[in-house]
Amino acid sequence: MKKNLIPLTLGGLGIGTTEFVMMGLLPDIAKDFRVSIPVAGHLISAYALGVVIGAPLLVAISSNYPPKKILIALMVMFTVFNAFSAFAPDHNALFIARLLSGLPHGAFFGVGSVVASRLAEKGKQAQAISVMFAGLTIANLLSVPLGTYIGHHYSWRYTFGLIAFIGLMALLFIQLWLPALPVNRAGDIKSEMGFFKTREAWLILLITAIGTGGLFCWISYIAPLMTDVSHFSKDTVPLVLIIAGLGMVIGNILGGKLADWVAPVKACLILLISMAVALITIYFVSGNQVLSLIMTFITGSLSMAIGSPIQILMIRTAKGAEMLGAAATQAAFNTGNALGAFLGGLPIAMGYGFTSPELVGVVMAVTGALFAVVLFKRQASVKRELEMV
Repeated sequence: MKKNLIPLTLGGLGIGTTEFVMMGLLPDIAKDFRVSIPVAGHLISAYALGVVIGAPLLVAISSNYPPKKILIALMVMFTVFNAFSAFAPDHNALFIARLLSGLPHGAFFGVGSVVASRLAEKGKQAQAISVMFAGLTIANLLSVPLGTYIGHHYSWRYTFGLIAFIGLMALLFIQLWLPALPVNRAGDIKSEMGFFKTREAWLILLITAIGTGGLFCWISYIAPLMTDVSHFSKDTVPLVLIIAGLGMVIGNILGGKLADWVAPVKACLILLISMAVALITIYFVSGNQVLSLIMTFITGSLSMAIGSPIQILMIRTAKGAEMLGAAATQAAFNTGNALGAFLGGLPIAMGYGFTSPELVGVVMAVTGALFAVVLFKRQASVKRELEMV
């Protein structure tokens, strides 16, 4: 790992912690504020909404500034709003804090992806981006379980204090170790927005929002899947999540390498088909505890392996609008999060059991793969036309 990529990893660690730790803290927050768990669950939606709003907006209004200054400003926002979460007096205040905390998420990963690719050696851009996303995977492996433990045994407010501390550390290392890269902007915001009039832009966003939604059909309901179908005790669920987190760490590394070995769109296609196969396998083998744990690791790996290929695909496609495009993919990821959780929950509500979301996930992953095929054919056609000229 290059030293100048570590600040991006720390930022990813903080963002990954605040995004995923809320799932484990919901019962504690609901009890503290005397609201139901479904009402407390709106805090997850608030964060996702913040990501969708903030990703393109903050990049658009800040793109005239050098990347280092943008990342510092975004991490200041992240730190302040998470600190505010620690002191929120009621549910409504925490809802607002979570909405605001989500604003810098997509913009940080969008700008950070472009910075990582610019700092990388030739042919290793996707691997450099995976170093940034490593922070998010480490969060699922270490800081999310730790934050959940602190919230259960002490106070969820201390967890947000920990997240704010990670934000401060990221700020320090961005200032000390991140190079001051120049502004790399070819046009104005109007010309950059023109990229989203192209079919390629929307194909990438559809691959992201629908294809990765298949993953969230699985992970959103992993706890009841493990307890009600695989018959693990509730006390072992955190250990199961650690296995998934370990898979995410390894998958993130492999996904970066894959996107540098083959064309990013091919990497996305391979990983989405693999995800569909993994989800259908979970549907059939979840009754066996050993196989269930193996598939948890494999599916966790696939869940993060696709992050770097999609980011580098967008960066290479969105010429002149790289930061805006990369931020938009983060908004699409969170759209996939919401879609997967919602659509995956429908068959459960209809009484089809806790393996039924996997079938919905298969459909979403295959649909994402079909969009990847369409994009691959379009790119191949454009390449042939250029060679003929």
